[in-house]
Formats: sequence, structure tokens, C-alpha cells
Amino acid sequence: MNSAEQNFKELGLSLPPAPKPLGVYKPCLIDGKYLYLSGHGTVQDDGSLIIGRIGDTISMEDGKLAARQVGLAMLATIKANLGSLDRVKRVIKVLGMVNCTPDFEKHPYIINGASELFAKVWGEDNGIGVRSAVGMGSLPDNIPVEIEALFELV
Repeated sequence: MNSAEQNFKELGLSLPPAPKPLGVYKPCLIDGKYLYLSGHGTVQDDGSLIIGRIGDTISMEDGKLAARQVGLAMLATIKANLGSLDRVKRVIKVLGMVNCTPDFEKHPYIINGASELFAKVWGEDNGIGVRSAVGMGSLPDNIPVEIEALFELV
């Protein structure tokens, strides 16, 4: 069985720079055996953000890719603060927020972009936790997706 680090390497994806807080909060907090990640956005490898609204300027497929990019930003925060993805035992909970038009109804499909990434990194047993996926009227800087999560540490 591969480690999370090995699984990530096999995906051939790159991590963006770990995002810096744009307000008064910590990007992550460890409490005992739990790691809480604050809401993360669509930080790309060059540090820029994916911008737009799903159902308006962004398609469902591009929205799902944006959610995967949020997942990558979350992995970058984990590596920057814990040193290794192997420090995470499992995903406990994911809250995905989708910046979308009022008539958009496929929020879970969008957030699958991050959830599928986590399942590939930590395996289906440990990479899939409980989850909520909800639509929002807007998100900071007009990003299409924001995700926060809770993980159990090894």
C-alpha cells in the first residue's frame, strides 16, 4: 500500500504555493489528533486565483477542475505546515462552497473535484469523509470554489 506522498507523486500534479491568510485567521490549526484547515481558494501554481462564477463565466467541468485546484492548495498548506501528507490519517469532513448562479443545482459534482483528489491521495477508505456542498451568492475575490476541511492526524 502506497503512502499519501507516493500516491500524490504518481498523480503527476504540482502543488501551488501554500496560500497566505488574507484576513485575521490561521490557515490551519492542530488540536490534539485533528487538523482543521480554514477555507481555501483556487490558488494556482503561479499564485494567481481562478476567478468566476459557475453557471455564468465558468462551466461545470471547469468548476470541478477549480475544486481540484482548491484541493491542491489545501495539500500545499498541509505540506508547508506538517512537512508531509503522510501525517494525515484520514479525511473527516469537507465543506465545499460553490459561487454559482441561483439556478445552479450540481454543487456536489463541483466539489467532487477536491473529494476525488483526496480519495486518490489517501485512498478511498481514508480519503473520503463526510461532506456538504452548498451554493453561495458570492465568494471572496469572486473565486468559484472555497473549501474547508477537518482531518485526523496519524
